[in-house]
Amino acid sequence: MSERYAVELHEIDEARVALAGGKGAHLGGLTRIEGIRVPAGFCVTTDAFRRVMAQAPSIDEGLDRLSRLGPDDREATRAISAQLRRTIEETAVPGEIAAAIIGAVGRLGERVACAVRSSATAEDLPSASFAGQQDTYLNVAGPEAILRHVSRCWASLFTERAVTYRRRNGIDHRTVHMAVVVQRMVFPEAAGILFTADPVTGNRRVTTVEAGFGLGEALVSGLVNPDVYQVRDGEVVARAVGTKRLAIHADPAGGTREEAIGPERQDRPALTDAQVLRLVHLGRRIEAHFGRPQDIEWCLAGDDFQIVQSRPITTLFPVPESGDGENHVYLSVGHQQMMTDAMKPLGLSFWQMTTPAPMAEAGGRLFVDVTQRLAAPATREALLELMERADPLTTDAVRGILERDGYIRPLPDAAPPAPLPRAAPDPIETDPAVVTELIRLGEESVAAAERDIRTKSGPALLDFIEADLQELRRVLFDRRSHQVFMSAMEAAWWLNDKLLEWLGEKNVADTLTQSVPNNVTSEMGLALLDVADAIRPHPDVVAFLRDVADEDFLDELRKLPGGPEARDAIEAWLERYGMRCVGEIDITRPRWRERPSTLVPVILGNIRNFEPGAGVRRFEQGRLEAEAKERDVLERLRALPDGEGRAEETKRMIDLVRTFIGYREYPKYGMISRYFVYKRALLEEAGRLALREKEDIFYLTFPELREVVRTNRVDDALIARRREAFRSYQALIPPRVLTSDGEALTGEYRRDDVPAGALAGLPVSAGSVEGRARVVLDLAQAALEPGDILVTAYTDPSWTPLFVAIAGLVTEVGGLMTHGAVIAREYGLPAVVGVVGATRLIADGQRIRVHGTDGYVEILP
Repeated sequence: MSERYAVELHEIDEARVALAGGKGAHLGGLTRIEGIRVPAGFCVTTDAFRRVMAQAPSIDEGLDRLSRLGPDDREATRAISAQLRRTIEETAVPGEIAAAIIGAVGRLGERVACAVRSSATAEDLPSASFAGQQDTYLNVAGPEAILRHVSRCWASLFTERAVTYRRRNGIDHRTVHMAVVVQRMVFPEAAGILFTADPVTGNRRVTTVEAGFGLGEALVSGLVNPDVYQVRDGEVVARAVGTKRLAIHADPAGGTREEAIGPERQDRPALTDAQVLRLVHLGRRIEAHFGRPQDIEWCLAGDDFQIVQSRPITTLFPVPESGDGENHVYLSVGHQQMMTDAMKPLGLSFWQMTTPAPMAEAGGRLFVDVTQRLAAPATREALLELMERADPLTTDAVRGILERDGYIRPLPDAAPPAPLPRAAPDPIETDPAVVTELIRLGEESVAAAERDIRTKSGPALLDFIEADLQELRRVLFDRRSHQVFMSAMEAAWWLNDKLLEWLGEKNVADTLTQSVPNNVTSEMGLALLDVADAIRPHPDVVAFLRDVADEDFLDELRKLPGGPEARDAIEAWLERYGMRCVGEIDITRPRWRERPSTLVPVILGNIRNFEPGAGVRRFEQGRLEAEAKERDVLERLRALPDGEGRAEETKRMIDLVRTFIGYREYPKYGMISRYFVYKRALLEEAGRLALREKEDIFYLTFPELREVVRTNRVDDALIARRREAFRSYQALIPPRVLTSDGEALTGEYRRDDVPAGALAGLPVSAGSVEGRARVVLDLAQAALEPGDILVTAYTDPSWTPLFVAIAGLVTEVGGLMTHGAVIAREYGLPAVVGVVGATRLIADGQRIRVHGTDGYVEILP
């Protein structure tokens, strides 16, 4: 097909992003919606842009230099970007392109005033809006001026902000091309933005309109306080009229100018309620056409609304599909599992096949629909009590929903779901042999799966995994296993409640649970200290590890003095713990066994920061502290009225906790071990399929993978769409609570014991510590020193090796019995979890004080 350099807007639609860029394609789509008026115009296509780029070879060199820059090299980014812009602006527009543009301008009217807008192919996309990254020019008249401004729009692809934005979103500069939209100017009395979903709460039933006088640029650039209207169910439910002191209008000489608004008009609404409702109706039609909530720029000229831009709202969290039209309340699974990252489709499939709870999927995350439990009085309070123990923020958000009249229809006669088994703390159950037997049975079950899967391939492999998942569920939800760790958890809660009542001391169980036996996760962190002990005496090995860059280093170790010993130590650790990794509940994540190099920085940190034998000493120190606390508590209790009885009951609870609480980590360890067995077999099978790369199977659900294995036919387009969707989901932050209206709710701590300026959270490990905050978002980038306080979004078991070096812990996600809390208590680290925005509000390197007993964090001068 021959190249086209200028096409009319009505000739294109939203499927033509590659030709017209995001903005142009959406404008073309808008022209096809009945009743939507779009200013006439045309699009200078990406064909023209590529032709111009090809005329300047120095651009290619500049792109090479940009691609080699580090993410923080701002000066070089600024310099190279500026050079690229100059080169493009100084490149003559080829005659064929100029003729096409001038011809299209003539059809609009040669001297008509136009808006000239950039339209990049990576702009206004569902995954990234790129709003404001490239340039727009208003009130440009005449063919020569328009040609000049088209060149400026092409050059704006390389503004520093656009280059940085692409880098942050993982987009290759060479894959993005620039089209330019040229439209008749609208000279409006009022203009603004329409969001077809509330941009703050995410509520899809609430539409927000912002309006000001004159051109919308005054509002977009933040020069004025706009009028803000909210509409729900065809009614204006809220309005706030801003004081509008400025407006931007077209300048007769070209361009725009600011004009003061007279005092008599400053507080006058820019729109009537009737106009707002008419505009919202148009917005809903546009949303229906594009199939997702939209951010729409509009103008009002006379009494006529014209739409000058529409893009997806990319910051909204998707809503699970229910299909019944009823209100629903969803709780985040990730916040309970301490893994809030997006998961790939195969990972979501495995998690849904593992758990008996019905799951809803949205944004690459899983949610539990608790609407029925909240609707029935028999289950509502039990659920709220359980949530309060786990995460008070979730509970507060849910209580807020329950206070809304009629949002959840009550079901007084609904039969409550069967409760999870709860064990009464029984002295007979304190036999350690119970835990030993459960661990043995779990490990034998995994070994059997690993043995039997070796003979399976093709459809038989998928059948085996599906059947074996039932065995995994049997092990995970074994009644005796559940009784063991629930009795320990309930005993811990009992100790905290009773000892606060009897002795006035908070969270005593935190100290009593230090260095308990049989905790496979806390043992993992201490065992890596032993690996450091094996490597430390060999300086050649230590030097070699500092330069490890790939996954072959274990084989290279054999050639060094002390290398075989070091390799054996690492291999032994990987044999026990190599199935774990960051985000381990997602079967698609790379395991430590697959990428052992990720462990090297932690090992080197242990060599640098600790003396030999630190693992054994650390465990023994915690055990002695727990024993001392037990003696202290029992002695103080015996001095009280009925002291012997209280001390005897407390001793029984302490024994329950110390015997059984460590086992709580084993069921998940067994699940992750089994997942790795499945993963290795599936990747081996993928090597026999017609895939571009084996890891493409991660973008298929389990049933889809079964069909691919059966037919060896792969839908590459589906995998590409899934890959792009996953990339967009990674940028989203999942809410603790999500409604079917799309509201993303966090909740608040309803407490009056937090000092002014402190950050409230949930106290999960007692004590107070002051130190340097290290804000770490990627475990592989952690550079911790002894005494540092780790501040991060969440910690799953993969973070445990870092816990041996830190003095305290602050996370944004977590509860009393989630991973970070359990391991912090075992290691005796003061910890506060559930601190909303901790990684944003605490700066890396700041001194902070963590109050693990009272549940807040102070930022110190």
